[in-house]
Amino acid sequence: MKTVATAFYVWISALKVSLLLTCSMFFFCANAQPSGQFVVPEMRAVWIATINNIDWPPRSGMTPDQQRASFIQLLNKHQCNGINTIIVQVRPSGDAFYFSAYEPWSQWLTGKQGVAPQPFYDPLQFMIEETHKRGMEFHAWINPLRGVQNIKTSSIADNHLFRLHPEWFVGFGDKRFFDPGNKAVQQHLLLVVKDIVKRYDVDAIHIDDYFYPYPEAGKKFNDQESFIKSGQGMKLDDWRRSNIDSIVCSISKAIKEEKKTCQFGVSPFGVWRHSSVDSTGSKTAAGPTDYDDLYANILLWLKNGWVDYVTPQVYWEIGHRHTPCEVLIDWWSKNTYGRNCYIGIGTYKAGINAAWKDKSQLPRQIQKIRSTPNIKGMMFFSSKSLENNLNGWSDSLQQHYFSIPAPTPKFDFNR
Repeated sequence: MKTVATAFYVWISALKVSLLLTCSMFFFCANAQPSGQFVVPEMRAVWIATINNIDWPPRSGMTPDQQRASFIQLLNKHQCNGINTIIVQVRPSGDAFYFSAYEPWSQWLTGKQGVAPQPFYDPLQFMIEETHKRGMEFHAWINPLRGVQNIKTSSIADNHLFRLHPEWFVGFGDKRFFDPGNKAVQQHLLLVVKDIVKRYDVDAIHIDDYFYPYPEAGKKFNDQESFIKSGQGMKLDDWRRSNIDSIVCSISKAIKEEKKTCQFGVSPFGVWRHSSVDSTGSKTAAGPTDYDDLYANILLWLKNGWVDYVTPQVYWEIGHRHTPCEVLIDWWSKNTYGRNCYIGIGTYKAGINAAWKDKSQLPRQIQKIRSTPNIKGMMFFSSKSLENNLNGWSDSLQQHYFSIPAPTPKFDFNR
């Protein structure tokens, strides 16, 4: 009897612990919902920037155990906030957050470029597995053309392409960019993309707005040598756009050749063109544009079906004097060409001025997104702003706007 009683006591104790953990997770994750509830599919993504250790790892040179623990903590937080997609920067600057035969390990992982984690593990494989365990998508974010973040301070390994092929790069202040007009650069980029898609179970390859560099006073992107070689009588602006077109088209084809169901997404600057220079542009008044300054013809890529989704970085507040958020959301909704469109929201701006100190700014943007046709969700930049619950917006997502889990939008890969 004593043995039976003891066993029964152990069983009861275990049951109490199990119930306690279940209840704790219920209250911790406010998005826990009764089964059977339905919500419209919606992209709810967050960008995790690794360059300069913006979001993850919290600092370079952490041990692998510390890196893994911090990523799991980050994932759990976002899962409880109702996030369904994680976008991790795995190639920030011609380097890698995974084992690569083509590029060195990132300095923002181990503290020194070219040095592998010790004891060894593959961060990308780990991140994908942990993300998928939680029912979330994993999008691998690469920067196609950023080569060296700072020529004076960056760690540059002997096997970085800047050391091996300095002729592939163009200087722009302290930065070094891969030359988009160099055919060898374009071919190398395809090797990198194919390698990721072939070896890792990523749900998408994601590129951002770093095409040709943003204009800066006193700085010139001197790509004249490439232009002379391959310009073929074109105007410089048209030639530059054709280079970016070629890169985007080639990446799209490379992805689908390796894995048809892997998406290709781009998150461009929020303004394509101003209506003052192009009647099809947005009614915005000032600042750089994709087409004229970054040489990124986003609408062509959408028309031709080269990208599966677009997430314009609409990082302005509602009612902004020159680039109102609501005006840009409406413009993008009318120019999706049947591809999935999500809106990039700059939650990192929380508290920087009166508009972004207003706690209703994010709720109003979410409401605008949800009430606008052809917009199928949102992405937040960046992870840290939600982890730190700036303006209480993480609580707002968890308790209200994302309180019911949502699947990601469907995509027809045969279209």
